[in-house]
Amino acid sequence: MAVAALAVTDEVALPIRAVGDLAAAADVSREEVAVITQCAALGGKLPFDDGSVGAVLAVIKNVESLREQLVAEINRVLKAGGRVLVQSSAPSSSQKPNTDIERKLLMGGFVELQASTASSQDTVQSVTVKAKKASWSVGSSFPLKKATKALPKIQIDDDSDLIDEDSLLTEEDLKKPQLPVVGDCEVGATRKACKNCSCGRAEAEAKVEKLELTAEQINNPQSACGSCGLGDAFRCGTCPYRGLPPFKPGEKVSLSGNFLAADI
Repeated sequence: MAVAALAVTDEVALPIRAVGDLAAAADVSREEVAVITQCAALGGKLPFDDGSVGAVLAVIKNVESLREQLVAEINRVLKAGGRVLVQSSAPSSSQKPNTDIERKLLMGGFVELQASTASSQDTVQSVTVKAKKASWSVGSSFPLKKATKALPKIQIDDDSDLIDEDSLLTEEDLKKPQLPVVGDCEVGATRKACKNCSCGRAEAEAKVEKLELTAEQINNPQSACGSCGLGDAFRCGTCPYRGLPPFKPGEKVSLSGNFLAADI
């Protein structure tokens, strides 16, 4: 059974004004509005199929009368996107009775809530809350459309002047790099330090001259007594290796970096 609009109340009678408000909200005539009074006697069930009613009006005596079961039944019989109106009367001194009604409708799955109040001369205010049943159903799915921005189009004029990459190079950039000249330090078997030595060979030779040792004695030290390599504590007074660190026979003697800096 399908109806254009439905008005329900727990009271014995329903005001004609309320039926007119429902008809106007549903854009139907009053004759198309079905009315159910004392709906509590139905055991919490409305005699309509799922999604068969276009709009529903619930007239309640107080906020407590709007039970969760009634809200669920209204949601069941309403079509997707259908309207629901809840009207209630409360003393003018009541603190926002529409807030409790809105909360119950939100918990029942309704959206787009709007509330309004009107006070009469007998210190009673009429509260009307309008809401809408969501157009989607429980368990439904829909794809999310991701907004994409198109990249700007760039037009290239074939006749436009293009920069020649070679013109960005200077004559200095085109010159072949000059390799450093190898000094006499790397020439010959003796490998003597050159005049402008910068590899450290001149300093090594100066150390050898200071010790009055030959290069062979530095690079391949030998000891006749066998104690020269143990250090100055084991060397005799005429040992050529006095002042040098301990060494192993046949291994090059390492000279400290500050050896030349010491004053004699």
